[in-house]
Amino acid sequence: MQPHNNTPNPKRSKSHTTHGFAYHPLYQTYQSMMHRCYNPKRAVYPLYGGRGITVCERWRESIQNFMEDVEPRPGPEYSFDRIDNNKPYEPGNVRWATQIQQCNNQRTNRLLTFQDKTMTVTEWSRIIGIDCYTLFARLSAGWSVERALTQPLRKTRKRST
Repeated sequence: MQPHNNTPNPKRSKSHTTHGFAYHPLYQTYQSMMHRCYNPKRAVYPLYGGRGITVCERWRESIQNFMEDVEPRPGPEYSFDRIDNNKPYEPGNVRWATQIQQCNNQRTNRLLTFQDKTMTVTEWSRIIGIDCYTLFARLSAGWSVERALTQPLRKTRKRST
């Protein structure tokens, strides 16, 4: 892969250029990934490097390897995501994901299994048409997963004034 060639300052000294990719579209993604995993001064470090999330050796060796392995970002609504968020950033465990996919892939999500399908409460909410806060309230009240997902909502009466 060739360095991205729209460098805004062609007079920049070669001694300050290490790889020539600073203006490549994937450069910021790479930098953010590395900082999350290896810079304890970053606020999000405890959620990544602090809990053992790393970057594979091939990508740590060079940004060029990273750019060879990662597809271009499909659009501005996508962000870089680990498929299994307990595993490292490595080929086969990363993807470009929408905000909804990212939210459904958080380790803090509550997963519910019903009729051999496992999804987050929010995903079930979208499918069955019951607000996710209602589902959380039902589950907190001790309802079974089956009852929480299948009990129709009560119809409320209009109060006459």
